[in-house]
Amino acid sequence: MDDVIKVDDRWYVSASSSHADNRTRVLKQGETFALFNRYGDIQRISIGEQGLYHQGTRYLSHLELLVNERHSILLNSTVKEDNTVFEVDLTNPDLYEAGREMVANDTLHIFRAKVLRDGRYYEHVRLTSYADEPVALTLGFEFDADYADIFEVRGFKRPRRGSMLPPVIGQDRVELAYEGLDGVRRRTRLVFSAPPHELTDSRARFRLTLPPRGRSDLYLTVDCLEGETEYAARHYDEVIGETTAALRKVEARCSEVFSSNEQFNNWLNRSAADLHMLTSELRHGPYPFAGVPWFSTPFGRDGIITALQTLWFYPELTRGVLAFLAATQASEENPAQEAEPGKIMHETRKGELAALGEIPFGLYYGTVDATPLFIVLAGEYYRRTGDRAFIEGIWPNILAALEWIDRHGDVDGDGFVEYQRHSDKGLVHQGWKDSNDSIFHGDGAPASGPIALCEVQGYVYQARLLAADLAAMLGEHDRAARLCSEAATLREQFNRRFWCEDIATYAIALDGGKRPCRVRASNAGHALFSGIADKHHARRLADTLLSDAAFSGWGVRTIATSEPRYNPMSYHNGSIWPHDNALIAMGLARYGYKDHAMKILTGLFNASIFMELNRLPELFCGFARRSGRGPTLYPVACSPQAWASATIFYLLQTILGLSFDPAAARICFQYPQLPDFLDEVTIRNLRLGEGEVDLRLRRHPQDVGIKVLRRKGDIDITVIV
Repeated sequence: MDDVIKVDDRWYVSASSSHADNRTRVLKQGETFALFNRYGDIQRISIGEQGLYHQGTRYLSHLELLVNERHSILLNSTVKEDNTVFEVDLTNPDLYEAGREMVANDTLHIFRAKVLRDGRYYEHVRLTSYADEPVALTLGFEFDADYADIFEVRGFKRPRRGSMLPPVIGQDRVELAYEGLDGVRRRTRLVFSAPPHELTDSRARFRLTLPPRGRSDLYLTVDCLEGETEYAARHYDEVIGETTAALRKVEARCSEVFSSNEQFNNWLNRSAADLHMLTSELRHGPYPFAGVPWFSTPFGRDGIITALQTLWFYPELTRGVLAFLAATQASEENPAQEAEPGKIMHETRKGELAALGEIPFGLYYGTVDATPLFIVLAGEYYRRTGDRAFIEGIWPNILAALEWIDRHGDVDGDGFVEYQRHSDKGLVHQGWKDSNDSIFHGDGAPASGPIALCEVQGYVYQARLLAADLAAMLGEHDRAARLCSEAATLREQFNRRFWCEDIATYAIALDGGKRPCRVRASNAGHALFSGIADKHHARRLADTLLSDAAFSGWGVRTIATSEPRYNPMSYHNGSIWPHDNALIAMGLARYGYKDHAMKILTGLFNASIFMELNRLPELFCGFARRSGRGPTLYPVACSPQAWASATIFYLLQTILGLSFDPAAARICFQYPQLPDFLDEVTIRNLRLGEGEVDLRLRRHPQDVGIKVLRRKGDIDITVIV
């Protein structure tokens, strides 16, 4: 099978088969995630990425449940709406022994429930007989562990690996182990609630006799152990209770949103649940891991954009993201890591390959946009919360980020921020479109570096203005004035150098020779998001973004159909990314084009209706919308993905014109609108300072009315219509 994304071209390579034709079920908690098929099994064939993973390593590569050596028949399987438990309902086929039917089909109900907690996998298997006589059967598990690094699962080939260690088999447990080339011993321990009648290093068998209309329960625990780590014994029911309680505690810190449209509510609820599932509690606070399976780790850009999209209802997440990124900010130059003082990281990885340096992503800084976006997020956090003490704590990090922009970001001293990789192991392109073929000229020729991306200049402009506000707040007025002046100069230069009159958009980039890459791309929409675009260009750009060539009916394509490298099935050259569309929609609304933003919201809402579990994936294909057909899935998109999950919340903020003024204790709705499929939206526990409100927004023929249902504290609600 051909790889979708070549190993030699980039690190983000394809899996061995497609999500589009093999439905998987996903669980994640902390630094552990698992991918199962719909039967609750982990198969060694079909979807190659199935498995139980912990800290970037697959600790369980095979797990199948058999009854009398046969697979059961699927009745139903689903992950609960809050993503805490994966439940499967199965029944038996006809079961024979020596050619004679022993158990008729549909006699047994086989229930499986799975949960992850603190590096451990728990499964409950319950068999219920509906026969009027005793039923004798064999229940079996087959299992294996390959200790593949996530990059190996994705296609990375290693010249040599570590060693599998001899298994240790006890009465009710078996331990498989591997010693990596990094000297770390990783162990998979399977513990059964009752001793199997047969137990080897790859299978467990239980001989059961169910009484008439009786039942039997069995529990399996799988520990993912690194080094000398050990876990205390805990029961499945205890873990279920703790998991539910922990989730409710997080939910209580967030605002609740629901609407008059049940399909829209399904999208809202799934997105919120996915966001909570993807968020891990790290030492510095909550952080959204980017996506399952390939990016289940902290990413700088992804974390920032996810936090930005959810800041209005979950500011604690933004605080956690800022704290973590400040703590991991580069302090010295390291070309292998693409690190430079003040730079914000691209990603951090655990696992054998990262520890050995076989991949550069243990702590990798090869991104040009995370550093200005870090400043943007800090500025927006203060606007949302008024949390001066926290900003004072990370002010040195903000100053270091500004210094990086001026000293290292502007590679050739022309006033624009560029990138050019310093290590042949790193990413060639270092914006959010980081495929090897994503930045090119209007004739399709690849752009050579150093490359100044369109959207990055906007982020830098926005960062300087927001940093100026923070500097003024802290009494550094000279610095504030200088930052404002630098922002104004950048805006003038940007509009003069990047605008392409003939194609009515901004160039996607300037190459190393300062030639504009004249390509109609979604990147230009980020110039609206950041506010760097001139107003007289904004109308033409808005129409370009919503033209038939750019807008598929589901969303804005990464590049338009008119461009030479357009391919609706590519990763970055014609696909549709929900988070990209959310930023574009916010930019359109910023310049007064809420009707255009509403089209994006409507397109993505309609797309969500067709998606399994109403879950928008990382991206989907850019084919034009066809009547009666849903979007075409991208084969190996992460699903769930944090910034895709956060998209709906940013789109809501966009159309409602929602902003905050902590100093005045004011929540403002500027020209709020609702699409025709939403009559009402209710927001509960919307917090500002020590106060909170519940609000109901109702669409009327000419405007949107807002009613305060509950008010705690002195909060003013202002509506501008």
